Amino acid sequence: MIFASQIFLFWFLPLVLLAYYIVPVRARSLLLTIASFVFYGWWRIDFTVLMLFSTVLDFFIGGSIGRAGQRLATVPPDSAEAARLIRKRKLVLTLSICANLGLLGYFKYMNFGVESLSAILTAMGLEGVSWPSVVLPVGISFYTFQTMSYAIDVYRGEAPPVASIVDFSCFVTLFPQLVAGPIVRYQTLADQLRGRTHTWDKFALGTSLFQIGFAKKILLADTVSRIADSAYALAAPSTCEAWLGTLAYAFQIYFDFSGYSDMAVGLGLMFGFEFPVNFDSPYKSRSVTEFWRRWHVSLSTWLRDYLYIPLGGNRGSEKRTYVNLMITMLLGGLWHGAAWTYVAWGAYQGVLLAFERFTNRRPLYWRTPVVVQVLLTFAITLGGWVLFRSTDIGQAGRFLSAMVGFGEGDAGSRRFAVDGLQWLALALCAGIAWFLPNSNEVARNKTPWIVIGAALVFPLAICHLYFQRYSPFLYFQF
Repeated sequence: MIFASQIFLFWFLPLVLLAYYIVPVRARSLLLTIASFVFYGWWRIDFTVLMLFSTVLDFFIGGSIGRAGQRLATVPPDSAEAARLIRKRKLVLTLSICANLGLLGYFKYMNFGVESLSAILTAMGLEGVSWPSVVLPVGISFYTFQTMSYAIDVYRGEAPPVASIVDFSCFVTLFPQLVAGPIVRYQTLADQLRGRTHTWDKFALGTSLFQIGFAKKILLADTVSRIADSAYALAAPSTCEAWLGTLAYAFQIYFDFSGYSDMAVGLGLMFGFEFPVNFDSPYKSRSVTEFWRRWHVSLSTWLRDYLYIPLGGNRGSEKRTYVNLMITMLLGGLWHGAAWTYVAWGAYQGVLLAFERFTNRRPLYWRTPVVVQVLLTFAITLGGWVLFRSTDIGQAGRFLSAMVGFGEGDAGSRRFAVDGLQWLALALCAGIAWFLPNSNEVARNKTPWIVIGAALVFPLAICHLYFQRYSPFLYFQF
C-alpha cells in the first residue's frame, strides 16, 4: 500500500485513526503494529514474514546483549566470566549484523551479483549463469537498518534493551516511515513508545505536513517526472534535452522523496510520534559537504554513526580518513540499488567530499557570491543525478557528454513536448526549492494563509491523483 492511493486515503488511514483514538491507551501500540503489518502486506503478504523475522530476532538479541552487559558490570573485569560475557555479546551482535545484511544482500543484490558474474563469464568465452529473479521486498533497506542499529546501540550502551516485544514491533513496523524512512533509531522513539502526548496542535501540524507533502509529491514530482522520463528515453540526447531532463529529475527526486518524508512525519504526529526531519532545503547548499547535511539526513547520519566512525572516521591519518570517506559513500551508493550506476554515484560523491575535506570543507568557488555558490553546487549535484537516474553507465556517459556540449543532436533541439503545466511545475519547483523555507518550517508557521493554502492544494492533489490513477514513490525501489 502507498500513501498516494485511494485505498489508503479514504479507507485505511481513517479507519486506523478512528480505532487508534477509541481503543485504550495501553492497546494503541499493538493496534499500530497490526495495522502496519496490514499496510506492509497489502502488496505481498509473504514478505511480512521477513519483517517479522528481523523484528523477533533483534528483539531477543537486544535482550541478550543487555542482560550480558548488566551481568558484566557485576563481575571483575579480568575474570573468566567477564571474558565469556564479552564474547557472548560480540557473538550475538555478529549474529544480528550477519542475519540482517544477509537478508538485504540476498534480496537486494543477488540479481546484480548473478548478472555481473554472468557478464564476466560471457566476456571470457564461457557460458553465463542463470538464476531465478529475486523480487525485492519494499522497504527492506529501511527496516533492516533500524533493527540492526537497535542491536548495535544496545551493545554500545547507547540504548536500553526494550522490555516489550509489542513496543519493539511497533518501532520496527510503524507504517508512516516503514517503507521509505526516515530511518529512525530506537532511542529516538523509546520514550514515545512507552508514553506519548496527543494534542490538537500536534494533530493539526501533522495534518498540514501530510497535506503539503502529498501536494509536493502529486502536483510537482509526478508532473515533472514526465519530462525526465521523456528525456531519459532518448538514445542520443541533445544538450538541451540532457539538461532539461536532468533538471526535471533533480526536482522529481527531491519533491518525491521529501514529499514522502513530510507525509511520514505528518502521519507520525497524528499518532503522537515525533520523527526527525529528513530534508532541510538541500538545493540551497553552498557546497557538497553542506548538501549531505541537508539531504536524506537520517541516512547520512546512519552511515556516519554506523559505518564511517566505526571505520575510524577522521581519527587516523589524513589518507585513512579519505579511504573511510570513500568506503562510506561507495556503500551508501550501493545501498540505494544493485547497479554499477549507484556505485559510480557513490564514488562521485565520495571524491567530491574528499576534495572538499582537503580544502578545509570549502569548494573552489567559496569566495564567489552566495547565489553563485548555490548554483554551482546544484550543477555539480546534477552531474550526480545523471548517474543516479541512468539505467547503465553507457547512458550516463551519453547524458554527461551531451550536457558539456558533445551530444549527437543539435545543442538547442528538443524532440519531446513540454506542455504549459509542466513548465509551471518546473518553475514552482525552482521557486520552492530556492526561495521558500522547508516544509517543516512552513507547517509550523500556523498563519491562516498556510493552513488555508495546505487545505486547498490537498483536494487539488487528490483530484490529480484520481485522474492519473497510479503514483509510485521513487524510493520504494531502494
